[in-house]
Formats: sequence, structure tokens, C-alpha cells
Amino acid sequence: MLVVIGGVVLAGLLAPVALGVDLVARVTAPPTATLPSVGAMPAATTVLDRNGAPLAMLYDQYREPLTYSQISPSMTAAAVAIEDRRFFDEGGVDPLGTVRALFSDAAGNSVQGGSTITQQYVKNYLINVADRNDPGAQQADRADTVGRKIREAALATRLAKGTSKQDVLAGYLDVVEFGGNVYGVGAAARAYFGTSAATLTVPQAALLAGMVNNPNLYDPYRHPQAALDRRNLVIGAMQQVGSITPAQAAAATAAPLGVVPNGPVIPGGTCMAAAPDAGFFCQYVVSYLEQAGFTADQLLTGGYTIRTTMDPTVGAAAKAAVDANVPTTQDGVADTFALVRPGHDGHEVLAVVANRDYGTDAAKGQTSTNIVADPSNVFGAGSSYKIFTTAAALETGTVGYDTPLTNPGSDCFTPPNANRWTSCYPVANDGTNYPNPISLQDALATSPNVAFVGLEARTGMPAVLQMAQRLGLRRTLTTNDAGSAPITDPADPRSRDPRYDQPQSQYFQNLLSFTLGDSPVSTLEMANVAATIQSDGVWCPPSPIRSVTDRNGKPVAVSQEACQQVVAPGLAHTLAAGLSKDTVTGTSAAAARAAGWTRPDIGKTGTTNTSESVAFVGGVGGITGFAGSSMVFADGPHPQEICPGNPVHLGDCGHGAFGGTVAAPPWFATMNQLLDGAPDVPVPGPDPAYLQPGSHPTVPYTVGRTQAAATTALQQAGYAPSTTSVASALPAGQVVGQTPQGNADPGTPVTLLVSSGALD
Repeated sequence: MLVVIGGVVLAGLLAPVALGVDLVARVTAPPTATLPSVGAMPAATTVLDRNGAPLAMLYDQYREPLTYSQISPSMTAAAVAIEDRRFFDEGGVDPLGTVRALFSDAAGNSVQGGSTITQQYVKNYLINVADRNDPGAQQADRADTVGRKIREAALATRLAKGTSKQDVLAGYLDVVEFGGNVYGVGAAARAYFGTSAATLTVPQAALLAGMVNNPNLYDPYRHPQAALDRRNLVIGAMQQVGSITPAQAAAATAAPLGVVPNGPVIPGGTCMAAAPDAGFFCQYVVSYLEQAGFTADQLLTGGYTIRTTMDPTVGAAAKAAVDANVPTTQDGVADTFALVRPGHDGHEVLAVVANRDYGTDAAKGQTSTNIVADPSNVFGAGSSYKIFTTAAALETGTVGYDTPLTNPGSDCFTPPNANRWTSCYPVANDGTNYPNPISLQDALATSPNVAFVGLEARTGMPAVLQMAQRLGLRRTLTTNDAGSAPITDPADPRSRDPRYDQPQSQYFQNLLSFTLGDSPVSTLEMANVAATIQSDGVWCPPSPIRSVTDRNGKPVAVSQEACQQVVAPGLAHTLAAGLSKDTVTGTSAAAARAAGWTRPDIGKTGTTNTSESVAFVGGVGGITGFAGSSMVFADGPHPQEICPGNPVHLGDCGHGAFGGTVAAPPWFATMNQLLDGAPDVPVPGPDPAYLQPGSHPTVPYTVGRTQAAATTALQQAGYAPSTTSVASALPAGQVVGQTPQGNADPGTPVTLLVSSGALD
């Protein structure tokens, strides 16, 4: 009789009028009004190196979604036996259990059970999936009220009508929590037993099935006896319903808990859990994909597989080199190193490492800032910025490769846009052994300040800054002189200080100090500058991505900036020739000899005025080789001069570190290991067109203009423009790229890359 009454009561409770439209809206369900399949559940994203080995997992909930066929029969049998023995016969709701619970509640007793597996699937889906970012809604999902029970019953009934029993059971086992941020039986099998859900034995399955009721109470590590008793209760239930024989039950009951020692073993859910040589690389992957339009939530819940460009051999060699140069826990000294593979079709990032590790424990030498990829070296790259002045001067015809540069021991230069009250900018060379005049190649090798500030003044700051952006300082120049986003909040007094409220691309328009590299910079972007030079003047974004696939193995498109010819090949070759003496007779020659380095290469060192930062930027092996940047800088709260020694340290040594003595050694150590046995690749010689000063035909630079304005400018200059639409966060119709740029004969086809606004 109670069953009949229950059916009548439930029929009334589940009527559409009583249910209400908002009840349906509480669940993010498709038009069929069933709950989403397991494919919609949050799943961990896996980050792999270029060879397919795992680097890290990213997740909000540690889960490995499974289908019914991927789950051990022992597991499904254990869940049904202990949670809902009538599961395969009922319609999603157990009328008898539900009415018993309702009558008990109406009598003032505590809220009773009676939930089927289907109802539990609904409840856990609401808590762990639909409302996982809404604590208030989750509280309502857990509330011991009749209303909540009615809603679950309604949704369970609708779910049961449109979903197979197997899919419901798989969904239930995928959505439930097993403690410690472990969700779903796939993750639980690995966390507690180091196995897969498909191979769970009877005692293993029984333990997990028993934990679902109360993961904390039945935690096998903190409450082993309670967990054992609960497991054996499940085994007994399995025997009662005929899932296992008495003999199987006896053997399973006699088995130990069998969990992995010191568990559960749960992989870290962020890049901070990656190996020391992969943490910064992993975080760069996350940032890169977010800039490409992925949200943080998508990466944590989408179940993607991300195949990266990281080369584990390169990463290990580079990490060992920086750790040997500056110990991980060395107070106040960071040693950063990035390596990029040049190319005409892409610049793959091979390694992003530092002596620091990516993490939050400063005592262990960790930092949560990506000090390699971000413009985190606030002291600058020193004289390595003379690369940009040289390239701009060659392109504009201010000098040629064979032009001697005026180089007195000191001078005072008039800044751009000066008036009669403007003071000149005093500059002196570091030492007295420089010739005057000095050849361009010797100047690049030995780095006299006066020669390059004078060249910068003659070339003009707009051309030099634009060249720095074109060759690779894309993100760096958008930051302010403190290395962060420009401050525009009127309530912040710094918003009226050019050091803070302007991007570097604007701030340095009137400052000749730019070529001396005294501004924040990204180590990775400087490595990509070298890659652009080695790639015959082709800039490509420093990409860490080879492929992304979704949880079903289908490719996912990643919006990446197109490669562009940013300087003429002849200019790139001439610039490379100018940079080819640094390791032979220049500022890094002593370190090269000490390392036994004799290969042809390009290189440029940098040292800031007070040695708070030193740098080496180099490339070897041409377009099939390596481009890199090594920077050592003060990173503590009390920065000081960096002193050479073993170890490199902060101090007041009076003869601080130099790029050649402290930043170059990790480059030589890494390249010697990676290139062992490889043939030498010569550096290109200077292009005859750039031997002497003189004007060169130059394509109008149109990046930042509207498509119409850019097209007009190019046509008027005698070039043939065409357009390609690209995904970008910039406004639709704005030119975001151009190829070629720089010197090119009139009539040359020019492709404008125009924003579609798709990432806005």
C-alpha cells in the first residue's frame, strides 16, 4: 500500500506545474532536459613536452573522465550493491524510499535517505559541475530540505528517461568525490592504488565504493580501520546481491587495504608541480594560450592535451648550466636562460629556465613570477640593446657596415625634442682602450657607449624603438619603466609619472639611454631577437605550442601571430656579420676561450651601469641551430651590484660582473653539450647593399593603422598591398602585422595582417 501511495505522491510532486520552469533552469542541461554526459564534466588538462612525456597537469578537479566500458565490472557492481540495489530496474527514483523519507520529514524527524544512484548523480553533478563556482548554489544543493529532494527526484526522472543505465552509472562514478580533490573513479584508482579504473579488483573497488558515502570518515590513510570495515561491508553487500561468490567475498575480505604508501598520490594541478626545468616553460604555455583566447577555466577543466615545443634534452642542459652558474638559493641573484629554434615558419621555444624554480617557497629559491618570459629583469639587458640601434641605423642608411663610428672617450648628447633649457646627456666609455673612430663590427664586439649613443642620436629614437619592437620586444615595450602595465588609474599618483603611466615605446622617445639597455626586459624576448636575426630577418612569435587536442582527441585551433619579414634578409645578414666577433675578440672572448668555444656564432653582451644586471644574447648554427639569451640580475628586495665569483653574489666589489664574465658561461656550457659533434655553420657575411651609408627603399610601416589608411600609404609609396584577416584582441580593421617590413623595392607585394576582432 505504501508503494502505491508513494507513486501517487511522486506523480503529484513531479508534475510540471509543481516543478516550475526555474527548476529546469537550475541545471545547465541540453534541450532534451537531461543532464549533460560525462564529456561535460571538468577534466584535467595534460601538458606534454615535444616527445610526448608529461610536464604537468592543470585542473580544478582532478578527474579522468571514463565511459562505462572503461570501468571495471567489480567497480560498477560494488557501487550498485552498496548504493542502489534496484538501480537497473527503477526509473530513476525509488518511490518507496522517497515516500519513507518524506513521511519521516513531515513527522519532524531528520531528513531521510532514499536517493537512487540517478538522484545522487544529479546531486553531485549540481554540486561539483553546474554550481562549482557558486558557493551559495552549492549550499542549496546540499541543503537537507524536502524542496531539494523534490528537485533531485524530478531531474533524476527526466534523466532516466533519456539516458541508458550504463551512461548514468558511468556518469555517477565520474562525478563523485573521493576526497583530496580527487573526483571520479578514474582519478581515484590512480590516486589510491596506482592503477586504472578498468583493472580495479574486488577489494579495491569495494574500498572506493564505500568511500563515496563519506570520503573523510572512510579515508584509508587517516582512518584505516573505518575504511576497512566499510570496505568489508561493501564486499558483503556484493555477495548478498550475487555479484561475487562467497569464496570471492572471503578472499576480498581477507585482503589488506592495499593502498599506495603515503597517499593518495595526486599530481599537482598547476605548473608549480612541474619539474625544475619545466615550471617556467609550463607557465609560459598557460599565458600564451590565454592570450590566444583560452580562458583559465577552460584550461583547468577542458581536458585538453597540450603538446609543447619544450625539448627535454635542451631544458636539462640549460637548467644544469644556470644552476652551476648561480645556485638556486643564492640570495638576491637570478640567472635566467631562454633558448629558441630559429625558422622562417615558426620560432619554437625549446627551454625557459632559471636558477630559481617556479613555486612559492622563497627559502628554497622559488618564485611565482615568470622571471624568464615576463619583462622581469627591471634593470635591463645593458649594451645588448645596441643591436637595435645598429639595425635601425643600417636600415635608414645612417651608416654602412664599413662606416667608422666617432668614439671619443666621453661626450654629451642633445636629447630629441630638446629646447634651450634641456640639458645634454653625458656619456662615457668604460675604459680608455677604445679607438676613435671605431669600425661598426669592432664597436659591436667591444661595446663603447659613446659610439652607440651618438649613432642612436643620429638615427632617431622613433626608428630605434620601432626596430626593437619589430625584431622581438613585443611585450617588453608595452610595459612601463617598472616592467608592469602602464598605470592609468587617476587615483594612483603614479598615473601622472611618465615612468609608470607610459609604455616604454612612448617613454623612451626622448631618452637616449635606451641603447644602453637600462629598462625592464624579457629574457625570452631577447632570445627571440637573436632568432629573428638568424632567420634572415623573419620574426615569428616565440611559440611553445605544437598542438592542442580536446578530450576526444580532436585538434583544437590555436590563434597565433603570423610570421613576418620584419627586416630585409640582407640587413639581417649584415647585422649577423657585425655580431660575429664578440666571442672571438670581443667582450665574451675570454669566457669563450675558457669554455673551449671556437664555433662561428653571433653574440652581444650587456652590463648595466652599476652591474645589477648582465646579459648575453647569442645564436649559433644558423636557421637550424639555437638562439638564446642569458641574463643574470638582482632579484631580491635589496638589489646591489652583482659580483663574479663562485658563487656569483651580491656585494660591493668595485669591479662588478659583466655580461661576458657571468652571463655568457651558461650559453657556452649549454651549446657545447648540445652541439657536440655537430658541424660548424658559418655566419653570413655583410650584404653589399649595406656596406656604405645611403638611403634604401623602405616600405611604409603601417602596423597600428586602419586597413584603409595602411592600404593608401602603401599604394602611394609604390607598393602592392593585399590583406589577410587574423584573429586578434585588437579592434577589427586594425593592422596588427605586415610583411615585409623595412627595406624593399617599390612594387614589392606587401601583405597586411588585419584584425578580425575575434579575440576581443
